[in-house]
Amino acid sequence: MSINKERVFKALSTVDDPDLKKDLVTLGMVQEVEIQDNKISFKVVLTTPACPLKELIKNNCIEAIEQEFGTEVKTDIFMTSNVTTARDNAPLIPQVKNIIAIASGKGGVGKSTCSSNLAVALAQTGAKVGLIDADISGPSLPTMFNVEGEQPAVKQENGKNIIIPIEQYGVKLMSIGFLTPADSAVVWRGPMASSALRQFIADVEWGELDYLLIDLPPGTSDIHLTMVQTIPVTGAVIVTTPQKVAIADATKGLTMFQQPQIKVPILGVVENMAYFTPEELPDNKYYLFGKEGGQKLSAKFDVPFLGEIPIVQSIRESGDSGYPAVFKEGVTQVAFQALAENLARQVAIRNAEGSKTEIVQVKA
Repeated sequence: MSINKERVFKALSTVDDPDLKKDLVTLGMVQEVEIQDNKISFKVVLTTPACPLKELIKNNCIEAIEQEFGTEVKTDIFMTSNVTTARDNAPLIPQVKNIIAIASGKGGVGKSTCSSNLAVALAQTGAKVGLIDADISGPSLPTMFNVEGEQPAVKQENGKNIIIPIEQYGVKLMSIGFLTPADSAVVWRGPMASSALRQFIADVEWGELDYLLIDLPPGTSDIHLTMVQTIPVTGAVIVTTPQKVAIADATKGLTMFQQPQIKVPILGVVENMAYFTPEELPDNKYYLFGKEGGQKLSAKFDVPFLGEIPIVQSIRESGDSGYPAVFKEGVTQVAFQALAENLARQVAIRNAEGSKTEIVQVKA
């Protein structure tokens, strides 16, 4: 039997994307099929470079081709990606595919640590990533990225000042910490803080991004409403620690996004400080703040559980030194990389199955 493109597509139509529950051909993920003698070459375009199922999909394609044409056929597959988007045609930052809010109900749960390492982990996969520090009164990203004291450049464009974000570790960054003295408190009322967030969105040259993460301040405030009313948010990630008091506040943060007038999808829950693991005893786990609180929260509201991050001394050291923990081999690197992969999967699923991402119209 001869090898032709029609039969190649027929064979590959039996291979499903495990997350999107449809076959690769229907999803348009099989491209540039070429046939030369007994060699079949084609490209598989995944929905994210952080896809944890890349090898599974590749092996399933090889198996499908061999089942159709026999094992003597050579298969050359080029695995690439094109991050999906479901955003509307809002004029602000049109080249940003996905905007992800990182939120928590209370302070001190490690939200900024998770945001920083998550951004770097996504960038490590080849994604284009930006990160906004929206905690106006307590900015921490300059320290966590070792860019304290740096100031972004400003250029004129159509008579308007445009800020060039600081770039570090492959992530574009914007924080009030770049614009104010490090030792000075930012004492602003809500409208001023909201205005600063709008400026970080509209007056910064973000360029093309696959993911723009917004590290929100604790609680539910003007900043949160300003965000959803200004830009189309793909979804929210809720960070919590396992203990009861943190879960109670995280619940408020989660349900805020689920209110009928807001309706921002919850991409998942992250349980930070899930357990303590000594560096010298990596297999030992001590549940200092309780156990599985984040998992129970995600189960209660039927939202994905993205993963748990342990307490390890190196995470604190990394935050202080400005060298994210995801760079250091060990349990934390594995945890943050898995977190990035799980988040990327949920974004792809949300974009394929959910409604259009739009700006929220919140009535006062």
